Amino acid sequence: MNIHEYQAKALLRRFGAPVPDGHAVLKAEDFEAAAGSLPGPVWVVKSQIHAGGRGKGRFVEAEAGELGGVRLAKSVAEAKGFVEQMLGRTLVTKQTGPSGKQVNRLYVEEGSAIEKEFYLSALVDRESGWVAFVASTEGGMDIEEVAHATPEKIHTLTIDPVTGVQPHHGRTLSKALGLSGDLAKQASDLIGKLYEAFTSLDMAMLEINPLIVTKDGKLRCLDAKVSFDSNALYRHPELAELRDLTEEDDKEIEASKHDLAYIALDGTIGCMVNGAGLAMATLDIIKLYGEEPANFLDVGGGASEEKVTAAFKIITADPNVQGILVNIFGGIMKCDVIARGVIAAVRAVGLQVPLVVRLEGTNVEEGKRIIAESGLNVLPADDLDDAAQKIVAAVKKGA
Repeated sequence: MNIHEYQAKALLRRFGAPVPDGHAVLKAEDFEAAAGSLPGPVWVVKSQIHAGGRGKGRFVEAEAGELGGVRLAKSVAEAKGFVEQMLGRTLVTKQTGPSGKQVNRLYVEEGSAIEKEFYLSALVDRESGWVAFVASTEGGMDIEEVAHATPEKIHTLTIDPVTGVQPHHGRTLSKALGLSGDLAKQASDLIGKLYEAFTSLDMAMLEINPLIVTKDGKLRCLDAKVSFDSNALYRHPELAELRDLTEEDDKEIEASKHDLAYIALDGTIGCMVNGAGLAMATLDIIKLYGEEPANFLDVGGGASEEKVTAAFKIITADPNVQGILVNIFGGIMKCDVIARGVIAAVRAVGLQVPLVVRLEGTNVEEGKRIIAESGLNVLPADDLDDAAQKIVAAVKKGA
């Protein structure tokens, strides 16, 4: 689950991390109170959407000379004008896609006099299972670009969960960022607070870009991006309340209600698969044969007939879907359960596009028999390669 910048900063502030003062603006009337509580002489008005690249983004139908989704104001009147211009409009960034996202929330923050910019993030290292911090002197830039062009400028350190953050972690971070003296002490203090926030709240990712040094020698988290492990939200009901459904795809919201792992994509072939690895392989082979997947959907290892039916309905709700591939390897999941779920869903929503079903594993013969005797227009497949070729050919034939 993702949250907005202003929510992330509020959480970091709880753990003592240095963040600039600011206030959320959910409607234009909120601005006066927000701006009045900040000292100035500079105010920053930030669009709050779940996408990066806001500063370089452009609003739909922007007027000549208009700035992006993060703007610097030198007076309250100018900041108010920015609020009126930005709130409710659609912002397009490199991460939103061409359709962009509507800006329903803004964040008005005190300005910061920046001396240096750094990059700092925390995530779970898959290899060790420990929390890893990634730091770079190239703050304010896309870390992917830095990794590609100058990988030597990226430094990683992992934290043993038994010991937690130790003094040597602070020294390592300070050295990576070229900090000394009081700034090195601040960095050591900061990494401990960020680690506590990350582990206490079951974060999946914490990104500070940029982490800045102000002209008066203070470290500040100038931006903050946080996502949480959705599987751990039951331990944090107060965090679940931060979820902004307007930032999520309607199909992904519906999928979460049925405990389905669903991500909407831009292609034409809907996929229903069990197991994340098999799902990724299915997406890859569809691309190999010349089409694009419309979604990632993992129904899990123990899905019921009702869950499969819900998954099928979510796929068919996507108007871009021109064909559907069901690819199930039955272990815990039984092929006859999948077959009944597919049939129930097809009969409930109607089948307007080609459907290819590949079943293998537990009760596979029973599953194939159920589908064969259903009277539905379903193309059977013997293996994944056969299934991908059949659905791609069917979609191209109907195009």
